[in-house]
Amino acid sequence: MRFNTIFRMVILIFFATAAHAGEVSSPPAREVTGSEQKIIAGIEKRYAAIGFSARFHQFSTLKAMEIVDTASGSIIVKRPGMMRWTYEAPEKQTIVSDGRQLWVYRPQDNQVMVGKTPAFFGNGKGAGFLADLTSLKKQFDISREKDTPEGDYRLTLAPKEKTQEISAIHLIVAKETFTITEIITVNIYGDETRIQFSDIQFQEKIDNTVFSFDIPDGVDVIHLDQ
Repeated sequence: MRFNTIFRMVILIFFATAAHAGEVSSPPAREVTGSEQKIIAGIEKRYAAIGFSARFHQFSTLKAMEIVDTASGSIIVKRPGMMRWTYEAPEKQTIVSDGRQLWVYRPQDNQVMVGKTPAFFGNGKGAGFLADLTSLKKQFDISREKDTPEGDYRLTLAPKEKTQEISAIHLIVAKETFTITEIITVNIYGDETRIQFSDIQFQEKIDNTVFSFDIPDGVDVIHLDQ
């Protein structure tokens, strides 16, 4: 899958409201059941820390072309809306957001893309749902699906304002700890990005300098919001 497609789908996971261009009609909102509310409350309590770090494996599928790309690396997230993705394989790249400014650095292309996160992602305003889980019920209709064979919870999040880029987000939630171990995003074309997390560490102190980026000398700079 081309980088831009992967990049936008991954970022949209953490910036819950996508740009409104190309919206499709949304179904009526549904009430959250007691079972769903219990799981959501467990997730909110689990992610009450300032932030977390984790390893990730990503699988991106272009349905029409039957292409599956894989990637892996590490992620650091801090409330509200700050994050740093470090891709280690198959190509090195870094995606950094301080909640306002966005940098995407691709050393093999000698290129960094720079933009204002809220402007580039419409109404997301830096409020990624893993960095602010209180936004879940505000921005998604949430339903519980059949548990996984391992007994973990499975939730489906349907954006209240539909876009072509995200039709649903599926969460796999560990039953004992309420840790989110897998996120699957699907667009209206059936393309899917699956991210599996491991070695998740919750942290009360993360320096804000982790979410800034110094542009190396001599690289090409592309401004996303121009």
